Amino acid sequence: MKHQQLNKIYAIILMFAFMPVTLAAQNLNKISAPNNLENIHLVPLGSSDSASEFLIFIKKEVKAHYHQTHTELVYVLAGEADFWLGENKQKISTGDFIRINQGMVHKVVVTSKQPLKILSIQTPKFNGKDRVYTEQ
Repeated sequence: MKHQQLNKIYAIILMFAFMPVTLAAQNLNKISAPNNLENIHLVPLGSSDSASEFLIFIKKEVKAHYHQTHTELVYVLAGEADFWLGENKQKISTGDFIRINQGMVHKVVVTSKQPLKILSIQTPKFNGKDRVYTEQ
């Protein structure tokens, strides 16, 4: 029985050993908002057919919207804000993680003096065409 388990582990290790490396490590702490930031600054980090990753700086707000075909995963790296997910409002700050399911209306209003800095992962690949604003 132990040999079968070891064989499975070795097979998995070999499978990953020969996979092409497509990820490059990036230190997100070294990326900062531009000095002339008016509201939103987007830094593309990577993309594949299954997901797109962005570092986003928000100085003021993101108007209420939803994504028709995407789920968005957000991790707050710096700053504070009021965040609405549907009708539910909560305060968010460094270390908070938010899952925004497809079709869920969401918005953010920054409450800190520094811009909100978030890691946003959109799945599947994001091309910007599925964003529907619900307020002007």
